[in-house]
Amino acid sequence: MLRIHGPLVRSVFLICELAHYFRFRDELTIHRRTPGHFGNVGPPFDHCHFQPQCISGHDRFAKARVLNSNEQHQFSLTVGDILQDQHARRLRHGLNDEHSRHHREARKMPAKKWLVERYVLNGNDALALHLNDPVHKQKWVTVRQNALNLMDIENRHETCYYRTPRVNTLDPILSYLRSHEPERIALIRQFVECESPSDDAAAVNRFGDLVATRLRGAATVRTIPGGRFGKHLLCEMRLPGRRTSDQILVLGHLDTVWPLGTLRSMPFRHSDGRLWGPGVFDMKAGIEFFLFATRALRELDLPVKSRVMLQLNSDEEVGSESSRALTEKNAAQSKAVLVLEPGTGLEGKLKTARKGVGDFQLIVRGTASHAGVDFESGASAVLELARQLARVSAFTDLKRGVTVNPGVISGGTRSNVVAAEARAEIDMRVVRLRDAAALERKFRALRPLDRRCSIELYGGLNRPPMERAAGTVRLFRLAQKLARELGVELQESLSGGGSDGNFTAALGVPTLDGLGAVGEGAHAANESIVVSRMADRAALIAKLLAAL
Repeated sequence: MLRIHGPLVRSVFLICELAHYFRFRDELTIHRRTPGHFGNVGPPFDHCHFQPQCISGHDRFAKARVLNSNEQHQFSLTVGDILQDQHARRLRHGLNDEHSRHHREARKMPAKKWLVERYVLNGNDALALHLNDPVHKQKWVTVRQNALNLMDIENRHETCYYRTPRVNTLDPILSYLRSHEPERIALIRQFVECESPSDDAAAVNRFGDLVATRLRGAATVRTIPGGRFGKHLLCEMRLPGRRTSDQILVLGHLDTVWPLGTLRSMPFRHSDGRLWGPGVFDMKAGIEFFLFATRALRELDLPVKSRVMLQLNSDEEVGSESSRALTEKNAAQSKAVLVLEPGTGLEGKLKTARKGVGDFQLIVRGTASHAGVDFESGASAVLELARQLARVSAFTDLKRGVTVNPGVISGGTRSNVVAAEARAEIDMRVVRLRDAAALERKFRALRPLDRRCSIELYGGLNRPPMERAAGTVRLFRLAQKLARELGVELQESLSGGGSDGNFTAALGVPTLDGLGAVGEGAHAANESIVVSRMADRAALIAKLLAAL
């Protein structure tokens, strides 16, 4: 028995007598414009996959019918069965050859036909196609279908004509990843429950060791010292295919913003179609996606032309102080960089541009005095800082994507003391590198309004902007094309946040970011990923590696 399931029925087709061990896979399609003809036509059929299964191994007839049960969006279809007069095992008089996996065009076959009763389609968005007559080695195959148009079935002088949409099999990578979903969820849980805050090198190293263990046999793994942070991982993947001299760098990070013990109040859970937990979205799921993407390439023996290097940094959430040089070195040797950071929004938009990120510390020093007894002799650092922040706030230019945010201020000791010192931590973001230079000049030009005070300024641009360059756009267009093969329409976005992809893009290396999980709540209590998007995201990573 062959059963087809799908979240949304868009296409229906009929399978009648099938040859012994006849298999549907890869880009095989069925198309009947004249009675009894098979053909390879059209591009692959989105989200429909027949795993190699034995359909009929006996000289018996198979009856096909279409079933569904849900009451919403019901529709009816009359289905015809064709009974082949010859042996089902080989269809000797119908096929051009007798190969058991025959899928070339067949000649018109003697057959008789009848129409079976009507069946209602729907049932939790499932389409069931049953081969009901007694046959040997019956199998169930679960597949997914995306909506196309229904076929027409007509009765014309005892001959059934089938007008079908283009049909193709489910992408084999997508099928593989879906079939391993429980195992994948278990691995993501293992990753999330291995907490790895940036400021705890030992914890980050534990997670790095866990990832390295999962890569055993699949990659050559090296650890790179991270100074006061954890170790970085550099992994050369072992993948099928002959290598060229080209290299693809894949970037991720091991650290999270969540302190040790967060799991007590925010445990991992699987509910409401999502996975929840600290670091699941940013970006432990992204690491899992890559691991299973490369595993799919190996197990399906799909060739990858370029050398693939995975670099997982230990300090991305705190500025990439120790990993930046390593990232830039490996990026300079690569023709493309893929970044496993999460996508934008619940649409999972890829990131073709990111703002550059910097920070300044503005320190004002004044003169302390008693606020009641000797007020006039004091010079308030707090008041001077307030005046300076009014100036700084005017540096924001939303039309150009320039923002300046004094996020933290402090100063003074007591309310009855004129403050001798005050300071502010200021965040800056720019879309274009030239705007960063102009903004820095404005900060450096600050002078005290109260000449009894002095100003000190530290900091600057930390991550250069990832500008939407031509090479990155080409990468995105390729990703769009590959995603359409998976039934997904990709969009792009500009992100206000930075990543290690900012460093690589600034070197002029084509960089595509946001290839990780689809979800929301980065650095927030509602951090979560959408389970139904796990397969297509990992499949896209695999297809990009194979295509580049």
